[in-house]
Amino acid sequence: MIVRSSRELKERYQDLCSGDIFLGILAYKHIKQSILIDLMERGVSCFPSPLSQVLNHSKATQAVVLNNWMLPHTFVIARRTDLIAAVNTYNRLKITPLVTKEDHLHCGHGVRKWDTIETLYSFVALSESSYPFVLQPFLNNFTDVRVIIAGDYMEAYVRHNPDNFRMNISMGGKNYPYEINTNLLNFCRKAMERGKFPYAHLDIHITDDGTYYLSEIALNGGTKGAKIRRKELDQKKQDVLERLANI
Repeated sequence: MIVRSSRELKERYQDLCSGDIFLGILAYKHIKQSILIDLMERGVSCFPSPLSQVLNHSKATQAVVLNNWMLPHTFVIARRTDLIAAVNTYNRLKITPLVTKEDHLHCGHGVRKWDTIETLYSFVALSESSYPFVLQPFLNNFTDVRVIIAGDYMEAYVRHNPDNFRMNISMGGKNYPYEINTNLLNFCRKAMERGKFPYAHLDIHITDDGTYYLSEIALNGGTKGAKIRRKELDQKKQDVLERLANI
């Protein structure tokens, strides 16, 4: 049996068994990870993969699983002891300024810049609800590139905002096309393979010396700035899932 919508999944949930397939992103709010574990334990295959769906939902989890592709000294701060350890590291290496990314917030709304890690610690010490979050050095000079890959389709474009370090187009950034070379494509494909993403929107930071760093990855992202329209892209993604279900 192949289930192709969250509504159908909820209706037939108790009837699913080993060998069945669910195509799509789970719509269960708050308990998504628990449902994915249950489906895996019952032998139900999910496309996109459970791992990619978990990573899609959490920037903090991305920073753990895909850390090798990210900026050096990218840490997940899940509790105060993690932050104290990061304070020691950042002070020892004289890393300033820095940025934090709030988990689950998108479009640049959860990205904040701090002059020093001591300033960050003083703020977070008064708010236990801030955890978890991602901590990274602030990258001053780089090119922000959004890459979209779905099957054989791929495109990339630069996002640039001279008035805001957040390059998101929704934050006022502008865009222009960017040519994908073999090195960039391989970098993206390897990150997708590690996270088991069948398709992806990847935000890549390219430094002046040509080094690539993964900022974030998502199953679904904005298409403002892309050549392809949402409806066409969604169809290409569905085609990818259908092919995976029939392998």
